[in-house]
Amino acid sequence: MKYRLLVLALMLVGMACQAQNQMDKQGRKQGRWVKTDKQGAKIYEGTFVDDQETGTFTYYYPNGTIRIKNEYTVPGKICKHEVYDKDGHLLAKGNFNQKNRDGRWEFFSEKGNLIKYTHYKMGVRHGMQVIFTPNGDTAEVCNWNDNHRHGRWWKRIGKQGFITATYVHGGIEGRLVEYDDNNQLVQEGHYTKGERNGMWKHYENGQLVVKERWEMGYSKDRQVRLLLPEERFVSIYDIYYMAPQGKKKAIVYLSDGTKLIDEEPAEVLYGHVGNSHFTLANREARIMVATNLIVGTTLDREGREILSLDPKPDFDVFPDQDCMKMLKSLQLQKQTQEAGGVFDFEK
Repeated sequence: MKYRLLVLALMLVGMACQAQNQMDKQGRKQGRWVKTDKQGAKIYEGTFVDDQETGTFTYYYPNGTIRIKNEYTVPGKICKHEVYDKDGHLLAKGNFNQKNRDGRWEFFSEKGNLIKYTHYKMGVRHGMQVIFTPNGDTAEVCNWNDNHRHGRWWKRIGKQGFITATYVHGGIEGRLVEYDDNNQLVQEGHYTKGERNGMWKHYENGQLVVKERWEMGYSKDRQVRLLLPEERFVSIYDIYYMAPQGKKKAIVYLSDGTKLIDEEPAEVLYGHVGNSHFTLANREARIMVATNLIVGTTLDREGREILSLDPKPDFDVFPDQDCMKMLKSLQLQKQTQEAGGVFDFEK
């Protein structure tokens, strides 16, 4: 009796296997299909009608957990799509239309929190996109048109601060503003065809500290505020040298030989001028020099290496190791330019 039951079970299994993975005379897949790998692990399972997926199609990881689930509303063309990680967490869901993302798509963290939703139109981003922080606050909002940012853009900076502007066909156009957590202005400026253009202003604690002038993406001037104690703005191209004067002040040497005492710490001033035009010659002494004034190095009366500067200041600047590395890099660039842009590093 047990033998007969075993034979019957094997026959039923064989019949079930024959009933799936069938193709008609035209070579089209029909009915239920199950595909496995060489180790016998299931890759996918689902139902075909005239070679078109229909109903529920499920794809699996080698460990047997669901990787992708498709629910077809139009056989072979339109389906609801879900993606899972190996631990069964939903990562993304949305609709496919003829293998193109279409409509609203949502993306999730491993904890199940919504981290982003965006809209597509037949495979290209089109419509609103919103990104969220891990705690669920809005992090960024923008609009897309034909796979380009287009329309108002807003992005959170810090806890309550934000930056906002308007995109036109992928490039920022018009005014950009940024506010900090205290709703104080941080920066404002204008873009033209995606490039900074015109005046830009930077603020600290609500006070204007830097003014910049841009022409289609190229910086033309940068003026920094000095407290003398009266307020005065000076172009960084008129500054030759800067050095601390005590802990709360900085001395500024201008190109016309004028010396100014800035009534704020040197580190604050250095942050305003930036590092594109200046070199920190000595980290311990905190001396900044305009890079284009550095000729090379020479020796003082005691045989110590000092910077050779033109024009020469009324004090010596002893370069540290970082400054010397920078000088060697500048010399290498100069040699490369003199060699027509090609330099043999093996020589």
